[in-house]
Amino acid sequence: MTERRHYRFSGTVQGVGFRYRACWAAQHLGLTGWVENLWDGSVELEAQGEPAALDRLVEAIVRSSRYIELADVRMRAVPPVPGESGFRVR
Repeated sequence: MTERRHYRFSGTVQGVGFRYRACWAAQHLGLTGWVENLWDGSVELEAQGEPAALDRLVEAIVRSSRYIELADVRMRAVPPVPGESGFRVR
């Protein structure tokens, strides 16, 4: 079963390698999607894959860096994107 989730992260998430750590973690977990910085200092991420892998994504990002400090994580389910491949930094 494939799910897609949209996340918005705030806190110390820009200038600390967040997007590249998220990309590495998503690829390692076999997820597809994208991650990008937003103008307000937050980061937006959409990931698609197995629910168990999606559950581990945020933990993997935070565990991989002592510089990332999350103040808030908002998640919502979105429709899957058929045929998507890879995970990229926007």
